[in-house]
Amino acid sequence: MTKAISRLKVGAAATAALVLTTLPAAGQDSPLPELFSDSVDVRIVNVEVVVTDRKGNRIRGLEPGDFELLVDRQRVPIAYFTEVDEGYARTTTADGIADVPSLARDEPVGTNYLIFVDDLSAFRGRRNRVLSRLDQDLDLLNPADRAAIVAFDGRGVSRLTDWTNSRYQLRTALLTAQARPAFGRRGVEATRRAVMAATATMRSVVRGPGRNVMLLLADSWSAPSAVWEILGSGLSRPSIESLYSPLVHAANRVGYSLYPVDVAGLQHRPLSYWQPFPRVQGGFYAYESGDSRGSTIYPPPWPSMQSVMAGSFEQRQHDVLRFLAEETGGRPMLNAFRSKALSETVADTRSYYWLGFDAPQNQDDELHDIRVRLVGHGKLRVRSREHYLDMSKDMEVAMRLEASMLFGGTPGANTLNVRMGTPRKAGFRRITVPVEVVIPLDELGLLPMDGQWVNEFEFRISAVDKWDILSANLVRKVPVVRSEAPKSGQTFIYNTDLRLRKREYRYVAAVYDPLTDKLLVSARGIVSPKTGQP
Repeated sequence: MTKAISRLKVGAAATAALVLTTLPAAGQDSPLPELFSDSVDVRIVNVEVVVTDRKGNRIRGLEPGDFELLVDRQRVPIAYFTEVDEGYARTTTADGIADVPSLARDEPVGTNYLIFVDDLSAFRGRRNRVLSRLDQDLDLLNPADRAAIVAFDGRGVSRLTDWTNSRYQLRTALLTAQARPAFGRRGVEATRRAVMAATATMRSVVRGPGRNVMLLLADSWSAPSAVWEILGSGLSRPSIESLYSPLVHAANRVGYSLYPVDVAGLQHRPLSYWQPFPRVQGGFYAYESGDSRGSTIYPPPWPSMQSVMAGSFEQRQHDVLRFLAEETGGRPMLNAFRSKALSETVADTRSYYWLGFDAPQNQDDELHDIRVRLVGHGKLRVRSREHYLDMSKDMEVAMRLEASMLFGGTPGANTLNVRMGTPRKAGFRRITVPVEVVIPLDELGLLPMDGQWVNEFEFRISAVDKWDILSANLVRKVPVVRSEAPKSGQTFIYNTDLRLRKREYRYVAAVYDPLTDKLLVSARGIVSPKTGQP
């Protein structure tokens, strides 16, 4: 799909902190011929479309001819079409294509609910209230539905349960989630870590047939302040789009709709001079109050500065959740609706139109607009994802390593042996660390060509310092030329140098094989100015 995931912006000093110098091994002096010619693949892009009237009522019974699909403002043919009504396929036009299952009429269509709990930002009482309500609504899942629950603590993602429809397993996982510590961390870096963790989780969890939904339990994720936008424009404060676009693009690429949950809920309540405050149509935005007025609050006509600042902060948090939902075809669960997030999500994902189109996969890291229009139904409303990202393999592999560095885990086969040598002084406050990479050839692929066995692997390394400043993801081509086919157990040794600032780094190193699309990673390690690798 697409690959325009925003690269993290770091200062020039951080970017220059890690320099890779290639030392060719024997047999690597001659450049290899081009092993792969450029090609354009075609894949199916899924688009789930919800059609409602102005009152929010679902519209059923539409046909493919009622829809017009535009990609980058150009009309494209609809490759397949299915109406899903209350969890059942009501119409089908063709067998399944690519990753889309074949659906028979009246066949149940399940939904995969991936529940992501951000413990790093959460306060325990708020989080557990939402988790408890999720537990109460588990009985709303259909037999064809499945759910998986993961939690992020700032260092790693824990899978509390794999995909299952078992109420017992899901309830056990939710109880485990409630017992986990909550850290209440705020700020851009904490939010960035959680966003990258959610992004990598979505990309790494194997899904089954049906619609894919992620419930994001986020407690006050960071959002840019209007004050900073006015006074601090020169301080490189992130915008909502730059901070959250990796998650949005990944969701659109792998076919997830995001349903972010406002774990914090209502964070201020004016006390006097009540005036009516309108709700947002659709019922997904409501304030809670403990009085007889129900879930609607009434702000004063002359709010205090504290009230204004609290309201502004809460509004920015809601803007973040709306952005995540609207860009992926989901819905934000704000304020009171956090207490019924699962029930509302289930109701919202039961009935929709399932469209697909053939998209050339140029892997150009470009963002492509998607627009769905109704023909002859001007009074109806359409909700769907708004774009897809044509991600290159280079960016995809870099993101997998970047996510591994930020939240733990190793996204590939853990069969790569990387040895760090003794550091040497390399100028003012810089060191050079010898690196030896042992590549198991029977784990990768070599291509017979002109009487030789050849390939060109990629050696990649990512490193962060103690402030979690991510250095550039560095890539070096490693040509391999052998006179005969490799035997079982044979390895190829690649030597290089790392030039670092004189500080401690955490790193992940990897070798990527473009021939087999396989990623070998080393164990996560630490390189120190004094000892190299402790």
